[in-house]
Amino acid sequence: MTSNLSSAGALAPHPVRTEIATLWRLSWPMLVGQLATVGMGVADVAMTGHVSAEELAAVSLGTSVWSIILVTVMGIMMAVNSVVSHEMGAARFDRISHSVREALWMGLGVGVAGCLAANLCTLVFDHIGLDQAVADRASSFLHIISLGMPAFACYRALYGYTTSINQTKPIMIIALCGLLYNIGMNWLFIFGEFGLPKLGALGCAVSTASGMWLMLGAMVVWIRLSSAYRQTYPFAHWEGPNWKEIGSMLRLGLPIGVTHFAEVSAFGIISLLVARFGVIEVSAHQIALNFVSLVFMVPLSFGIGALTRVGQAMGEGNPVRARFVAWVGTGMCIAFGLMSAIGIALFRWQIAAMYTSDAAVQATCVMLLLFAALFQLSDSTQVAAASAIRGYKVTRSPMVIQMIAFWGVALPVGWILGLAPDWFPWSPGKPMAATGFWIGLVLGLTVAAVLLAWSLNQLSKLRIRDHA
Repeated sequence: MTSNLSSAGALAPHPVRTEIATLWRLSWPMLVGQLATVGMGVADVAMTGHVSAEELAAVSLGTSVWSIILVTVMGIMMAVNSVVSHEMGAARFDRISHSVREALWMGLGVGVAGCLAANLCTLVFDHIGLDQAVADRASSFLHIISLGMPAFACYRALYGYTTSINQTKPIMIIALCGLLYNIGMNWLFIFGEFGLPKLGALGCAVSTASGMWLMLGAMVVWIRLSSAYRQTYPFAHWEGPNWKEIGSMLRLGLPIGVTHFAEVSAFGIISLLVARFGVIEVSAHQIALNFVSLVFMVPLSFGIGALTRVGQAMGEGNPVRARFVAWVGTGMCIAFGLMSAIGIALFRWQIAAMYTSDAAVQATCVMLLLFAALFQLSDSTQVAAASAIRGYKVTRSPMVIQMIAFWGVALPVGWILGLAPDWFPWSPGKPMAATGFWIGLVLGLTVAAVLLAWSLNQLSKLRIRDHA
């Protein structure tokens, strides 16, 4: 009998391994979906570059503005993940369907606001010294692509719903189909195939905007047809907006949106400041930034998974399990950060060579990739800890910490080291250019990682004490 019990104990899965496996099953389809979404922007730039430099400039300029608004809207809509995961954990299935309907109303409003913001941003193009033809083309790009924003916001509402009830494969499949659609429509409209008008940069806008509406439609159809949504089906009947509940979700989502805006805008400002140092510096900076943005999709996906798992545990009224899954998720991100840091450091020359054959750009890029390797650990830690904290329905403290990290540390330090202003007493002897800004990023992300990890530890302990 003792031998049998020992064997059974030996075969019992370790809770950490079990949680890692669960989080991986939840997160990997989201990772593929995130990469497919990023791939749409890559396809736009790569395909337009084969038309003309002017068309490429218009897409690049329009996309830089569009990306900031898109990521901000994405952050606001992450409130749905927190709300639905709590209700899922508490088995309040009728509340889930109601919350999703209200989230769709919120998505419609946020999407329309994002559409208006994109159109208002076109006014800036006439005042930053651009060639008028490029400014007009970039404005037209934004006017067209902004029509997809309401669909995108509503899609993110359904995204939050389906991931929070542990159905993530639809996200992957729809995103991959969206990428294929985007590439195909780009080919038709950018180059004017089969007698269609040759729209150039505007062809990207048409394909992306229409693709967002099709992805929303595909998600609605999937939810209607799949048996996995029967218990929480949100389209059983129509109901109008409940402003109190929408306001509650906005109070959760707006700090996340502000956080995402602060991060993306900080990187955008750094790109603009680096541009003054010439083609080599700005090219190396963009290559390094593009690569680390792709790598960041992994801890981001794990983070969204951790948010879901923490929210479900808190919905069950089990803060002990919530703390456990929060730290397992954070540990997975830290482990990935360590592996990616080693990989980037070892293969930085090969990474640079994949992007460019210019020896000067490669040399500068390799230096920046060393700093990218340095901040992998802190970047993975901060996104995991912030996501886990949001699983507790706490969003303001991560916002404050990340605002301090990016706008209070990374940008000022980067400004001082990168530009070496004469008026600052501790400026370096000469500007460090892109290297100085990347040192600022390393310090800023380290501050964010330390403070967010500390906050997660304190918050998770507090919830356990409150529940006792």
